[in-house]
Amino acid sequence: MRRTDRLFDLILLLRDGRLHRAEDLARRLEVSVRTIYRDMETLQLSGVPVEGERGMGYMMTAPITLPPLNLTLVELEALHLGMAIVGEVADEELQKAAQSLSAKIDAVLPEDRTTPPTGWGFAVYPFKDAASGFRFMPQLRTAIRTRQKLSITYANADGAPSERVIRPLQMEYWGRVWTVSAWCELRGDFRVFRADRIRALKPMAELFVEEQGKSLADFVAQQKANC
Repeated sequence: MRRTDRLFDLILLLRDGRLHRAEDLARRLEVSVRTIYRDMETLQLSGVPVEGERGMGYMMTAPITLPPLNLTLVELEALHLGMAIVGEVADEELQKAAQSLSAKIDAVLPEDRTTPPTGWGFAVYPFKDAASGFRFMPQLRTAIRTRQKLSITYANADGAPSERVIRPLQMEYWGRVWTVSAWCELRGDFRVFRADRIRALKPMAELFVEEQGKSLADFVAQQKANC
């Protein structure tokens, strides 16, 4: 398993807000405890709201707001798209400016966060992955609001594509990776899709209504039960 995929899996495990021991996480992901320690440090340096320490356990806290400025998801999306583009250019001066902007954002994060100012948002995933995840963001947001089914082509960790029909329920942001929590009609179960792995997307004419066992509330309950 690639490290970026393991970090993503860690986020999914921590999203229930409970305290998780490093030993339990290591067993779930089939890695060493030392590897979990390193991964947790990386997530924290990336700005993912993870708190904890060795020997005590780790948990994910509430989403981040930036006082005195409260950013909407759309504004945060625009900010990171801009840094994604600048971070990929060859101009070293602009790259340093993007790093500086990241550090300034980190400096105004809530004081109760344990993450040191080391360049928020630059530690986990390459910018090109983040930028590709923005491509279908407008359609995804619209589909969630209007309860519109989507036909997507999705690539797994090895790059193999599959065709899915999903009911998008919510979008979440995890330190430069956007995910879509959805009901997958192919699997007949809930799935969490990384936005940067969606290769094609087509809104369908069919809308969906909230059904028992397929709603966002059911998804949240399933996540808690699995942890």
